[in-house]
Amino acid sequence: MRNNNKLINYNEYNISILERIKYSLIAMLVIYILCILFYNNHIFASIFSLLGLLYPNYKKANLIKKRKHELKFQFKEAIYALSSSMSAGKSIESSFKDSLNDLRILYPNPNTYIVLEFEYIVRKIEMNETIEEAILDFAKRASIDDITNFANVFITAKRTGGNIIRIIKYTSTVISEKMEIQNEIEVLISNKKFEQKILSLLVPGIIIYLQISSPTYLDVMYSTIRGRILMTICLILFVISYKIGEKIMDIEV
Repeated sequence: MRNNNKLINYNEYNISILERIKYSLIAMLVIYILCILFYNNHIFASIFSLLGLLYPNYKKANLIKKRKHELKFQFKEAIYALSSSMSAGKSIESSFKDSLNDLRILYPNPNTYIVLEFEYIVRKIEMNETIEEAILDFAKRASIDDITNFANVFITAKRTGGNIIRIIKYTSTVISEKMEIQNEIEVLISNKKFEQKILSLLVPGIIIYLQISSPTYLDVMYSTIRGRILMTICLILFVISYKIGEKIMDIEV
């Protein structure tokens, strides 16, 4: 059986060397370009671009969120397969094994999160260990409300003799409805997200336009202390407005 320590903790993300290099280079390039636009100083831009080396640590939160979103979608498919199997009159243990076979067909990649988790649960069953323990462990590592709620209700129902088939069907329905609502929200705000990205490029775009059309127009902003202070304020406001725009568009269901 796989060691528990090797199971995925979905609240953590270990960035690989290639990912760290990729995200660092992207961040360094963006910082360098912004510094050139706002300060027109290659030495200053080169020094500050080194801050991009810290970006992979910041990126972790987005990668964790993306992985949890994938797991949540996969869990919905798993619960649907589990519900179908149990509705056919099979036991809980047999239903998990059948669901694993269905998931392997649906997700051919053996490293798919939900496939790995159901393999772990099935191994627990085959070793005559309690299914409740495996599901609870999965819920703790996933740290997703839908999975946690399902685990708590499932364990309570199994211990008290509740209607597990009805619980699984209800869970499948709730998760599907929530994901449909989330997809509808994504469609509704997709245009706004595009507008937000365009507006975020407006300030750098104006600076580039002025540098091309009138190269000496911004000299006062680059050569005087007052000008550099104003450009620094503009850069800070630009970054803050971009982050606020991202936060507004990030709607959770």
